[in-house]
Amino acid sequence: MRVRKKKHGAERLAACENYFFPACENISEVFENGNPVHVEIGCGKGTFVRDMAKKYPEINFIAVEKITDVMVCCAEKIKSEELSNVRVLCADAKTLAESIPANSVDRIYLNFSDPWPKAGHKKRRLTHKIFLDVYKQILKADGSIALKTDNDSLFEFSLEEFAANGFTLDEVSYDLHSSDFAKENVMTEYEANFSKQGIPIKRCVAKL
Repeated sequence: MRVRKKKHGAERLAACENYFFPACENISEVFENGNPVHVEIGCGKGTFVRDMAKKYPEINFIAVEKITDVMVCCAEKIKSEELSNVRVLCADAKTLAESIPANSVDRIYLNFSDPWPKAGHKKRRLTHKIFLDVYKQILKADGSIALKTDNDSLFEFSLEEFAANGFTLDEVSYDLHSSDFAKENVMTEYEANFSKQGIPIKRCVAKL
């Protein structure tokens, strides 16, 4: 889907520059504390990361989005709430190790990523080995990946890729909202829409 160019994009980005995540060697210097670090890849307009940051002020969040005109919406949302425990990073998932220090992230969130349904496009899926190898670089030795999706094929593919690449599967649910994990769940905008349509949400946690 093509994203419409935002008006006054440069000015809007400049107004949020204090909430950008800079390439660094020590994340604790960016947030000025040693709290755990969670990363959402593909944050969209930032509803999930905003709500998570408000619910868990003792955790630092990095919201990653590769489309600048979408990222600015997230940055503005964070700025409006004056959330000091969130920074926004404009980057492709394949290049995260260039901006985020090695062995520094406690958890990665993959929420409703593009399923790339065609077999020839499987290397573009954010749970493909190509991306998992990048995540391994930035995750701590006991780090984890939390995946949520409405897509059955992507979920099954992801379970297989996690298992084949050194991750242990935990908290696997084929209907999140009817499971024991629903109580602590923070919904994304996509998730709320899918739920209204009666589409079961799949979820798992993959641990190193």
